[in-house]
Amino acid sequence: MSPTPPWNVQRLPGADGRFFLVTGGNAGIGYFVAEQLAATGATVVLGSRSPAKAEVATASIRARVPGARVRAVRLDLADLSSLETAVESMEVERLDAVVHNAGVALDDPPRRETRDGHELMFGTNHLGHFVLTQWLMPLLSAAPAARVVTMGSFAAKSERLDLDDLQSRKDYQPKRAYGRSKLAQMHFGVELDRRLRDAGSTVASVVVHPGGALDSLTPSRPPVHVRTTGARLSAAPAALLVQGKHAGAWPAVRAVLDPAVCGGQLWGPRVFGLRGEPRREPVWNHLADASVAARLWDASCDLTGVDLSAMSGQLRQARGGQQVVEQVAGGSRPGSNSRAPGVLGD
Repeated sequence: MSPTPPWNVQRLPGADGRFFLVTGGNAGIGYFVAEQLAATGATVVLGSRSPAKAEVATASIRARVPGARVRAVRLDLADLSSLETAVESMEVERLDAVVHNAGVALDDPPRRETRDGHELMFGTNHLGHFVLTQWLMPLLSAAPAARVVTMGSFAAKSERLDLDDLQSRKDYQPKRAYGRSKLAQMHFGVELDRRLRDAGSTVASVVVHPGGALDSLTPSRPPVHVRTTGARLSAAPAALLVQGKHAGAWPAVRAVLDPAVCGGQLWGPRVFGLRGEPRREPVWNHLADASVAARLWDASCDLTGVDLSAMSGQLRQARGGQQVVEQVAGGSRPGSNSRAPGVLGD
């Protein structure tokens, strides 16, 4: 039996017949995740708030990847009540992976809220993906070994959650609120895998981060992204420490495709966690705090109306070794006084 070849970001394994969803796949790192996954032969669905931007991104991917199977669905993570419809519009019977990449980053006050009344960055980056995961779980469970890949941020490494002020009502500082929203996402990704394992699920949850990823070091993909000569030259010294968004996509792409990647792991760039090819790194100490993750999980259920203890599905082992999902009917929809279906209990 020949040894497994080393991972090569330029020679990805084929994924014909598989279905992937990339939230925020119309721009930034998400665009490059989608482009690289499309090159494997998989069907890639871009989740985007803007149909026009999604159309531009799909056209760009098709121009660079001959025969690319790529399409888009309207996905607004800041509107929790819209997520069920977004998932239904995908019109797929299973989903082999979702990359939770979409996000909002605000640099300046004032504090803003989603239509559900949540602080915009926490509500979109964390709560939106939290609820989306519940609607996707039946599709993920229908795949043989699906993955939920959460795109965190290196900025979260220096942050800690304030569990008494998750919505940043007391002391709103935009950059700190962003870092904490990404940390919340990463806590969710780790805790999700714990609960999937406890439930006996074949779905795995992996957390990744892109390191330092700058637009000025990112190759042009007009009109999605255009890098000027001046920007390229001025950013040249920074390339010693950080990288472009095309390379920031590599950990997520590996987490989707590499069979050696396991649930509960953290992946990032090789060089100081800031640049280079993707590698597994130790889960950060504060990210491994299960008590914080459990409290965040409970708070997220309360804030979104997702009650996983009351509305959990039940996983059991069927004959032939296949996992089947028995969903419990009833309840209410997140964001509109309803409950989302899920397979994860407390």
